[in-house]
Amino acid sequence: MISFFEASLTTLSVHYVGNKMQDEHYALSENPVEINDEILKNLLMQYFLSPYEKVNELYHLFHTSENPDLNEIFHFSSAIFSDPATFHENSKQIAKFLFDVASHPKIKSGELYVAAFHNVQVDGELHDALGIFKSETKETYLKVYPQGGGFGLAYEEGAINIHKLDKGCLIFNTEKEEGYKVAVIDQTNRTTDAVYWKDDFLKLKVRNDNYNQTSNVLGVYKHFVTEKLDESFEISKADKIDLLNRSMKYFKDKETFDIDEFSNEVIGNAEGIESFKNFKENYEKEFGTPIAGTFGISDAAVKKQARVYKSVLKLDKNFHIYIHGNKDLIEKGFDDGKAMNYYKVYFNNEQ
Repeated sequence: MISFFEASLTTLSVHYVGNKMQDEHYALSENPVEINDEILKNLLMQYFLSPYEKVNELYHLFHTSENPDLNEIFHFSSAIFSDPATFHENSKQIAKFLFDVASHPKIKSGELYVAAFHNVQVDGELHDALGIFKSETKETYLKVYPQGGGFGLAYEEGAINIHKLDKGCLIFNTEKEEGYKVAVIDQTNRTTDAVYWKDDFLKLKVRNDNYNQTSNVLGVYKHFVTEKLDESFEISKADKIDLLNRSMKYFKDKETFDIDEFSNEVIGNAEGIESFKNFKENYEKEFGTPIAGTFGISDAAVKKQARVYKSVLKLDKNFHIYIHGNKDLIEKGFDDGKAMNYYKVYFNNEQ
């Protein structure tokens, strides 16, 4: 949870980063921006920070050698946190580094903002933070103004919509040994060819907190039910939906996840439980992401995963059956006369 009701913007430097694949260059400012207008400062705070109020997933800066000091953004951030007087010079180095790694022709040029904040709240604690933001999308705005006995119209091209932050990250001055606590936004260039902000520029690793543990278990279990179960068991789609519904109910009702309790209450079959635990272990080894046997359940992660948990049974192109509760009230059969499958549904009231 990130909020900024106590936050203040202390320093801001702005640079321009082009796409070298398009023979563009970068332009570095000589000094930080002086902001004397409080309205402008508040607008910048809204532009930079308000999108993070809905961000729950946090990361760490990392390096493949497991030494975060070798991560360039970690290096520049550490220098700024240690000595704020080096802020502008390190902001230039950040812009140069972004120019070097943005080596895909689809990457858009734009302004790079490097900002220092005081008292940004994350997970209930106040910390100084370094913000790195890039504006890539420009818009045209109409202006209406009084003129004579009526109104005149004008427009401004190449303006920035403060409600649409293209790319950004907040690096909080905490958990330095693990690579700092980092929140990230990337609204453009989401294709695999152009995902450079998280991977090449920041080099992020998921922070293994309750949010990510909850997301991982729900994601792994969903994949196990929808893709893996068919390899070992004969199971209907209605039964799969029931297993998914029961898992979601478990996460909504409980405050703490326990792997044994979850397996017994949701799966309830010794062979199925063993298959799920083996599937989870293979996932941990393949992706290098350990999942704890017990952890606090994140409500935010449950709500996000609930959107992709399907409870609909699609029958040809004629019917959709939504299954939200007791699967014993739906029966599957085969009609020899019609040579077709059927479902029988029991209910009390029709609405």
